[in-house]
Amino acid sequence: MISNFKIINDPVHGFINIPSGVVSKIVEHSWFQRLRDIKQLGFTNLVYPGAVHSRLSHALGAMHLMREAIAVLRLKGIAITEREEEAASVAMLLHDIGHGPFSHALENNIIAGVSHEEISLALMNKLNKELGGEIEMAISIFEGNYSKFFLHQLVSGQLDTDRLDYLKRDSFFSGVAEGMIGLDRIIKMLSVEDNYLVVEEKGIYSIEKFLISRRLMYWQVYLHKTVVAAEQLLINILGRARYLSAKGVKLDGSPAISYFLIREFTPETFAKKEVLEMFTRLDDTDIMSAIKQWQYSSDNTLSLLCRMLTRRRLPKLTFFESRPHQSIYNSSLEEFNSYFKGSKEVDPTYFVTVGEVINFGYDSKEGEIMIRLKTGDIKDVYEISDMLSARAFSQVTKKHFLCIANIKE
Repeated sequence: MISNFKIINDPVHGFINIPSGVVSKIVEHSWFQRLRDIKQLGFTNLVYPGAVHSRLSHALGAMHLMREAIAVLRLKGIAITEREEEAASVAMLLHDIGHGPFSHALENNIIAGVSHEEISLALMNKLNKELGGEIEMAISIFEGNYSKFFLHQLVSGQLDTDRLDYLKRDSFFSGVAEGMIGLDRIIKMLSVEDNYLVVEEKGIYSIEKFLISRRLMYWQVYLHKTVVAAEQLLINILGRARYLSAKGVKLDGSPAISYFLIREFTPETFAKKEVLEMFTRLDDTDIMSAIKQWQYSSDNTLSLLCRMLTRRRLPKLTFFESRPHQSIYNSSLEEFNSYFKGSKEVDPTYFVTVGEVINFGYDSKEGEIMIRLKTGDIKDVYEISDMLSARAFSQVTKKHFLCIANIKE
Protein backbone atom coordinates (compact mmCIF):
# COMPACT_ATOMS: atom_id res chain seq x y z
CA MET A 1 0.00 0.00 0.00
CA ILE A 2 2.74 2.47 0.94
CA SER A 3 5.87 0.98 -0.59
CA ASN A 4 6.51 3.95 -2.89
CA PHE A 5 7.71 7.28 -1.55
CA LYS A 6 8.46 10.83 -2.51
CA ILE A 7 11.22 12.45 -0.47
CA ILE A 8 11.29 15.96 0.99
CA ASN A 9 14.43 17.43 2.53
CA ASP A 10 13.42 19.09 5.79
CA PRO A 11 15.92 21.33 7.66
CA VAL A 12 14.76 20.01 11.06
CA HIS A 13 14.29 16.25 10.53
CA GLY A 14 16.30 15.60 7.37
CA PHE A 15 14.65 13.44 4.70
CA ILE A 16 10.88 13.00 5.09
CA ASN A 17 9.16 10.23 3.14
CA ILE A 18 5.77 11.00 1.59
CA PRO A 19 4.14 7.60 0.94
CA SER A 20 1.97 7.05 -2.11
CA GLY A 21 -1.77 6.59 -1.75
CA VAL A 22 -4.06 8.80 0.28
CA VAL A 23 -1.19 10.54 2.13
CA SER A 24 0.21 11.73 -1.19
CA LYS A 25 -3.26 12.82 -2.30
CA ILE A 26 -3.64 14.95 0.83
CA VAL A 27 -0.21 16.56 0.44
CA GLU A 28 -0.97 17.46 -3.18
CA HIS A 29 -4.46 18.81 -2.42
CA SER A 30 -4.90 22.59 -2.78
CA TRP A 31 -6.33 22.89 0.74
CA PHE A 32 -3.17 21.42 2.23
CA GLN A 33 -0.89 23.38 -0.10
CA ARG A 34 -2.61 26.56 1.13
CA LEU A 35 -0.72 26.05 4.43
CA ARG A 36 2.47 26.91 2.53
CA ASP A 37 1.34 30.55 2.59
CA ILE A 38 0.45 30.67 6.29
CA LYS A 39 3.30 31.30 8.74
CA GLN A 40 3.42 28.91 11.67
CA LEU A 41 4.22 31.66 14.16
CA GLY A 42 2.32 34.64 12.79
CA PHE A 43 4.02 37.87 13.86
CA THR A 44 6.84 36.18 15.78
CA ASN A 45 9.21 37.11 12.95
CA LEU A 46 8.89 40.73 14.13
CA VAL A 47 10.98 39.61 17.13
CA TYR A 48 12.89 36.63 15.68
CA PRO A 49 13.43 37.38 11.96
CA GLY A 50 14.13 33.74 11.08
CA ALA A 51 10.75 32.51 12.33
CA VAL A 52 9.02 32.55 8.94
CA HIS A 53 8.44 28.80 8.51
CA SER A 54 5.04 27.66 7.30
CA ARG A 55 2.25 25.53 8.73
CA LEU A 56 2.82 23.17 5.81
CA SER A 57 6.38 22.38 6.90
CA HIS A 58 5.14 21.81 10.46
CA ALA A 59 2.38 19.44 9.29
CA LEU A 60 4.88 17.42 7.25
CA GLY A 61 7.25 17.28 10.22
CA ALA A 62 4.50 16.14 12.58
CA MET A 63 3.48 13.42 10.11
CA HIS A 64 7.10 12.28 9.91
CA LEU A 65 7.30 11.99 13.70
CA MET A 66 4.03 10.06 13.75
CA ARG A 67 5.53 7.48 11.39
CA GLU A 68 8.72 7.37 13.48
CA ALA A 69 6.70 6.76 16.65
CA ILE A 70 4.66 4.00 15.00
CA ALA A 71 7.87 2.30 13.82
CA VAL A 72 9.17 2.31 17.43
CA LEU A 73 5.90 0.93 18.81
CA ARG A 74 5.89 -1.89 16.25
CA LEU A 75 9.40 -2.91 17.30
CA LYS A 76 8.04 -3.24 20.84
CA GLY A 77 5.31 -5.62 19.70
CA ILE A 78 2.42 -3.15 19.44
CA ALA A 79 0.15 -4.22 16.58
CA ILE A 80 -0.45 -1.35 14.14
CA THR A 81 -1.61 -2.16 10.62
CA GLU A 82 -0.45 -0.33 7.51
CA ARG A 83 -3.95 1.10 7.12
CA GLU A 84 -3.83 2.44 10.69
CA GLU A 85 -0.41 3.96 10.05
CA GLU A 86 -1.74 5.64 6.92
CA ALA A 87 -4.80 6.95 8.78
CA ALA A 88 -2.71 8.29 11.67
CA SER A 89 -0.39 9.98 9.15
CA VAL A 90 -3.37 11.64 7.44
CA ALA A 91 -4.78 12.78 10.80
CA MET A 92 -1.43 14.39 11.57
CA LEU A 93 -1.24 16.08 8.17
CA LEU A 94 -4.70 17.55 8.62
CA HIS A 95 -4.61 18.46 12.32
CA ASP A 96 -3.94 22.14 11.50
CA ILE A 97 -5.87 22.36 8.22
CA GLY A 98 -8.45 24.62 9.90
CA HIS A 99 -5.96 27.33 10.82
CA GLY A 100 -6.42 30.63 9.06
CA PRO A 101 -3.80 33.32 8.63
CA PHE A 102 -2.82 34.80 12.02
CA SER A 103 -5.21 32.27 13.47
CA HIS A 104 -5.75 33.73 16.95
CA ALA A 105 -6.63 37.18 15.59
CA LEU A 106 -9.12 35.69 13.13
CA GLU A 107 -10.78 33.54 15.80
CA ASN A 108 -11.31 36.71 17.85
CA ASN A 109 -12.79 38.66 14.96
CA ILE A 110 -13.94 37.71 11.49
CA ILE A 111 -14.65 34.06 12.37
CA ALA A 112 -15.51 34.65 16.02
CA GLY A 113 -17.30 31.74 17.65
CA VAL A 114 -15.68 29.04 15.51
CA SER A 115 -12.39 27.44 16.61
CA HIS A 116 -9.72 26.17 14.22
CA GLU A 117 -10.34 22.64 15.57
CA GLU A 118 -13.98 22.85 14.45
CA ILE A 119 -12.92 24.15 11.05
CA SER A 120 -10.34 21.36 10.74
CA LEU A 121 -13.01 18.74 11.38
CA ALA A 122 -15.41 20.35 8.88
CA LEU A 123 -12.68 20.36 6.22
CA MET A 124 -11.77 16.74 6.99
CA ASN A 125 -15.39 15.66 6.57
CA LYS A 126 -15.60 17.51 3.26
CA LEU A 127 -12.33 15.92 2.08
CA ASN A 128 -13.60 12.49 3.15
CA LYS A 129 -16.64 12.85 0.88
CA GLU A 130 -14.42 14.08 -1.95
CA LEU A 131 -12.12 11.06 -1.54
CA GLY A 132 -14.93 8.51 -1.28
CA GLY A 133 -14.49 7.77 2.43
CA GLU A 134 -10.73 7.13 2.29
CA ILE A 135 -9.98 9.16 5.43
CA GLU A 136 -12.84 7.86 7.60
CA MET A 137 -10.38 6.13 9.96
CA ALA A 138 -8.19 9.25 10.10
CA ILE A 139 -11.17 11.31 11.28
CA SER A 140 -12.01 8.67 13.89
CA ILE A 141 -8.43 8.80 15.21
CA PHE A 142 -8.48 12.62 15.18
CA GLU A 143 -11.70 12.73 17.22
CA GLY A 144 -10.52 10.06 19.68
CA ASN A 145 -13.20 7.54 18.70
CA TYR A 146 -10.92 4.87 17.24
CA SER A 147 -10.40 1.67 19.22
CA LYS A 148 -6.61 2.16 19.55
CA PHE A 149 -6.74 5.28 21.70
CA PHE A 150 -2.96 5.66 21.84
CA LEU A 151 -3.05 6.70 18.17
CA HIS A 152 -5.27 9.64 19.11
CA GLN A 153 -2.82 10.53 21.89
CA LEU A 154 -0.08 10.75 19.28
CA VAL A 155 -2.29 13.21 17.35
CA SER A 156 -3.59 15.21 20.32
CA GLY A 157 -2.22 14.71 23.82
CA GLN A 158 0.50 15.72 26.23
CA LEU A 159 3.18 14.03 24.12
CA ASP A 160 1.61 14.31 20.66
CA THR A 161 3.79 14.58 17.59
CA ASP A 162 2.31 18.04 16.97
CA ARG A 163 4.03 19.42 20.09
CA LEU A 164 7.18 17.42 19.55
CA ASP A 165 7.58 18.93 16.09
CA TYR A 166 6.59 22.52 16.79
CA LEU A 167 8.91 22.84 19.81
CA LYS A 168 11.91 21.59 17.85
CA ARG A 169 10.95 23.49 14.66
CA ASP A 170 10.07 26.78 16.34
CA SER A 171 13.28 26.63 18.38
CA PHE A 172 15.31 25.95 15.23
CA PHE A 173 13.89 28.84 13.21
CA SER A 174 13.63 31.38 16.04
CA GLY A 175 17.08 30.58 17.38
CA VAL A 176 15.72 30.21 20.93
CA ALA A 177 17.72 27.28 22.32
CA GLU A 178 15.30 26.52 25.16
CA GLY A 179 13.04 24.59 22.76
CA MET A 180 15.70 22.08 21.68
CA ILE A 181 14.17 18.95 23.22
CA GLY A 182 15.53 15.40 23.14
CA LEU A 183 13.14 14.44 20.37
CA ASP A 184 14.68 11.14 19.29
CA ARG A 185 15.07 9.97 22.88
CA ILE A 186 11.42 10.69 23.71
CA ILE A 187 10.14 8.78 20.68
CA LYS A 188 12.45 5.81 21.38
CA MET A 189 11.06 5.59 24.94
CA LEU A 190 7.37 5.49 23.91
CA SER A 191 5.32 2.38 24.54
CA VAL A 192 1.69 1.34 25.09
CA GLU A 193 0.02 -0.04 28.23
CA ASP A 194 -3.70 -0.94 28.33
CA ASN A 195 -4.29 1.01 25.10
CA TYR A 196 -2.69 4.19 26.51
CA LEU A 197 0.60 5.81 25.61
CA VAL A 198 3.33 5.50 28.25
CA VAL A 199 7.00 6.41 28.50
CA GLU A 200 9.63 3.96 29.72
CA GLU A 201 11.37 5.01 32.93
CA LYS A 202 14.68 5.61 31.15
CA GLY A 203 13.06 8.50 29.27
CA ILE A 204 11.99 10.51 32.31
CA TYR A 205 14.81 13.07 32.04
CA SER A 206 13.89 13.81 28.43
CA ILE A 207 10.27 14.29 29.52
CA GLU A 208 11.34 16.70 32.24
CA LYS A 209 13.33 18.69 29.68
CA PHE A 210 10.33 18.65 27.31
CA LEU A 211 7.96 20.11 29.93
CA ILE A 212 10.43 22.77 31.01
CA SER A 213 11.21 23.69 27.40
CA ARG A 214 7.55 24.02 26.51
CA ARG A 215 6.88 26.39 29.38
CA LEU A 216 9.93 28.54 28.57
CA MET A 217 9.09 28.68 24.85
CA TYR A 218 5.66 30.08 25.66
CA TRP A 219 7.06 33.07 27.53
CA GLN A 220 10.08 33.62 25.28
CA VAL A 221 8.43 33.04 21.89
CA TYR A 222 4.68 32.40 21.68
CA LEU A 223 3.66 34.96 24.35
CA HIS A 224 6.54 37.40 23.91
CA LYS A 225 5.16 40.85 24.68
CA THR A 226 6.06 42.25 21.24
CA VAL A 227 4.31 39.34 19.53
CA VAL A 228 1.23 39.82 21.71
CA ALA A 229 1.26 43.57 20.95
CA ALA A 230 1.41 42.98 17.18
CA GLU A 231 -1.39 40.44 17.39
CA GLN A 232 -3.52 42.83 19.45
CA LEU A 233 -2.96 45.49 16.80
CA LEU A 234 -4.17 43.10 14.10
CA ILE A 235 -7.24 42.22 16.20
CA ASN A 236 -8.09 45.92 16.40
CA ILE A 237 -7.52 46.40 12.66
CA LEU A 238 -9.86 43.53 11.78
CA GLY A 239 -12.37 44.70 14.37
CA ARG A 240 -12.45 48.19 12.82
CA ALA A 241 -12.67 46.79 9.29
CA ARG A 242 -15.57 44.59 10.35
CA TYR A 243 -17.32 47.55 12.00
CA LEU A 244 -16.97 49.68 8.86
CA SER A 245 -18.13 46.83 6.60
CA ALA A 246 -21.26 46.38 8.75
CA LYS A 247 -22.01 50.09 8.17
CA GLY A 248 -21.81 49.59 4.42
CA VAL A 249 -18.33 51.02 3.89
CA LYS A 250 -16.64 49.28 0.96
CA LEU A 251 -13.08 48.26 1.81
CA ASP A 252 -10.51 47.06 -0.70
CA GLY A 253 -9.36 43.46 -0.40
CA SER A 254 -9.58 39.99 -1.91
CA PRO A 255 -13.01 38.35 -2.37
CA ALA A 256 -12.19 35.99 0.52
CA ILE A 257 -11.43 38.71 3.08
CA SER A 258 -14.45 40.74 1.94
CA TYR A 259 -16.67 37.66 2.33
CA PHE A 260 -15.72 37.13 5.98
CA LEU A 261 -15.85 40.80 6.98
CA ILE A 262 -19.59 41.08 6.40
CA ARG A 263 -20.86 37.75 7.78
CA GLU A 264 -21.40 36.05 11.14
CA PHE A 265 -20.66 32.35 11.60
CA THR A 266 -21.40 29.37 13.83
CA PRO A 267 -19.82 25.89 13.70
CA GLU A 268 -22.95 24.71 11.84
CA THR A 269 -22.93 27.41 9.15
CA PHE A 270 -19.18 27.03 8.75
CA ALA A 271 -19.66 23.47 7.51
CA LYS A 272 -21.46 24.74 4.40
CA LYS A 273 -19.66 24.20 1.11
CA GLU A 274 -19.52 27.90 0.16
CA VAL A 275 -18.09 28.97 3.52
CA LEU A 276 -15.40 26.28 3.50
CA GLU A 277 -14.49 27.12 -0.08
CA MET A 278 -14.03 30.81 0.77
CA PHE A 279 -12.07 29.96 3.93
CA THR A 280 -9.59 27.84 1.98
CA ARG A 281 -8.80 30.89 -0.17
CA LEU A 282 -7.57 32.83 2.86
CA ASP A 283 -3.86 33.01 3.65
CA ASP A 284 -1.37 35.55 4.99
CA THR A 285 -1.28 37.32 1.62
CA ASP A 286 -4.97 38.27 1.85
CA ILE A 287 -4.56 39.83 5.28
CA MET A 288 -1.36 41.75 4.63
CA SER A 289 -2.44 42.89 1.16
CA ALA A 290 -5.68 44.27 2.62
CA ILE A 291 -3.81 46.06 5.42
CA LYS A 292 -1.45 47.68 2.90
CA GLN A 293 -4.50 49.02 1.05
CA TRP A 294 -6.43 50.02 4.18
CA GLN A 295 -3.59 52.25 5.39
CA TYR A 296 -4.85 54.72 2.75
CA SER A 297 -8.48 54.40 3.87
CA SER A 298 -10.59 57.54 4.36
CA ASP A 299 -11.36 56.22 7.86
CA ASN A 300 -8.65 57.76 10.02
CA THR A 301 -8.87 55.08 12.72
CA LEU A 302 -8.37 52.20 10.29
CA SER A 303 -5.71 54.08 8.34
CA LEU A 304 -3.65 54.87 11.44
CA LEU A 305 -3.90 51.32 12.80
CA CYS A 306 -2.71 49.86 9.49
CA ARG A 307 0.18 52.30 9.16
CA MET A 308 1.33 51.33 12.64
CA LEU A 309 1.54 47.66 11.61
CA THR A 310 3.11 48.11 8.18
CA ARG A 311 5.77 50.43 9.62
CA ARG A 312 6.33 48.26 12.73
CA ARG A 313 5.36 51.00 15.16
CA LEU A 314 3.91 48.49 17.55
CA PRO A 315 1.91 49.30 20.70
CA LYS A 316 3.59 49.39 24.07
CA LEU A 317 2.40 46.41 26.09
CA THR A 318 2.72 46.12 29.86
CA PHE A 319 1.97 42.91 31.77
CA PHE A 320 0.10 42.93 35.11
CA GLU A 321 -0.62 40.18 37.62
CA SER A 322 -4.29 41.23 37.72
CA ARG A 323 -6.57 43.19 35.40
CA PRO A 324 -5.37 46.83 35.20
CA HIS A 325 -7.57 49.17 37.23
CA GLN A 326 -10.14 51.18 35.27
CA SER A 327 -8.38 54.40 36.29
CA ILE A 328 -5.20 53.29 34.49
CA TYR A 329 -7.21 52.55 31.34
CA ASN A 330 -9.06 55.89 31.57
CA SER A 331 -5.89 57.94 32.03
CA SER A 332 -4.37 56.22 28.98
CA LEU A 333 -7.46 57.14 26.94
CA GLU A 334 -7.21 60.75 28.12
CA GLU A 335 -3.54 60.91 27.12
CA PHE A 336 -4.44 59.56 23.70
CA ASN A 337 -7.27 62.10 23.27
CA SER A 338 -5.04 64.98 24.27
CA TYR A 339 -2.59 64.04 21.53
CA PHE A 340 -5.36 64.37 18.94
CA LYS A 341 -6.94 67.32 20.78
CA GLY A 342 -10.20 65.44 21.18
CA SER A 343 -10.68 64.79 17.47
CA LYS A 344 -13.80 62.72 16.80
CA GLU A 345 -12.23 61.35 13.63
CA VAL A 346 -10.21 58.79 15.60
CA ASP A 347 -11.82 56.28 17.98
CA PRO A 348 -9.47 55.96 20.99
CA THR A 349 -10.90 52.59 22.10
CA TYR A 350 -9.00 50.90 19.25
CA PHE A 351 -5.69 52.30 20.49
CA VAL A 352 -5.88 51.53 24.21
CA THR A 353 -6.93 47.97 25.02
CA VAL A 354 -6.72 45.47 27.85
CA GLY A 355 -6.54 41.71 27.60
CA GLU A 356 -4.94 38.57 28.96
CA VAL A 357 -2.64 35.74 27.90
CA ILE A 358 -2.58 32.24 29.34
CA ASN A 359 0.19 29.64 29.62
CA PHE A 360 -1.51 26.34 30.40
CA GLY A 361 1.67 24.37 31.04
CA TYR A 362 0.95 20.74 31.94
CA ASP A 363 -2.83 20.48 31.68
CA SER A 364 -4.03 17.19 33.18
CA LYS A 365 -7.36 17.63 31.33
CA GLU A 366 -5.46 16.69 28.16
CA GLY A 367 -4.29 13.48 29.81
CA GLU A 368 -1.31 12.75 31.98
CA ILE A 369 2.19 11.73 30.97
CA MET A 370 2.47 8.24 32.41
CA ILE A 371 5.84 6.65 33.15
CA ARG A 372 6.25 2.86 33.16
CA LEU A 373 8.71 1.96 35.88
CA LYS A 374 11.09 -0.98 35.66
CA THR A 375 8.89 -2.71 38.22
CA GLY A 376 5.98 -2.50 35.78
CA ASP A 377 4.08 0.10 37.80
CA ILE A 378 2.56 3.06 35.90
CA LYS A 379 2.81 6.48 37.53
CA ASP A 380 2.30 10.11 36.57
CA VAL A 381 5.58 11.88 35.77
CA TYR A 382 5.11 14.27 38.69
CA GLU A 383 4.85 11.44 41.20
CA ILE A 384 8.37 10.24 40.48
CA SER A 385 10.21 13.28 39.13
CA ASP A 386 12.75 14.88 41.44
CA MET A 387 13.00 17.97 39.22
CA LEU A 388 9.46 19.02 38.40
CA SER A 389 7.12 20.72 40.82
CA ALA A 390 3.62 19.48 40.05
CA ARG A 391 2.16 22.62 41.57
CA ALA A 392 4.36 24.99 39.57
CA PHE A 393 4.11 23.20 36.24
CA SER A 394 0.47 22.17 36.29
CA GLN A 395 -1.04 25.51 37.26
CA VAL A 396 -2.45 27.85 34.65
CA THR A 397 -0.43 31.07 34.49
CA LYS A 398 -2.48 34.07 33.44
CA LYS A 399 -1.07 37.53 32.77
CA HIS A 400 -3.18 40.60 32.08
CA PHE A 401 -1.94 43.39 29.86
CA LEU A 402 -2.51 47.00 28.91
CA CYS A 403 -1.74 47.76 25.27
CA ILE A 404 -1.21 51.43 24.32
CA ALA A 405 -0.69 52.47 20.71
CA ASN A 406 2.52 54.10 19.54
CA ILE A 407 0.64 56.92 17.80
CA LYS A 408 3.43 59.38 17.04
CA GLU A 409 4.24 59.42 13.34
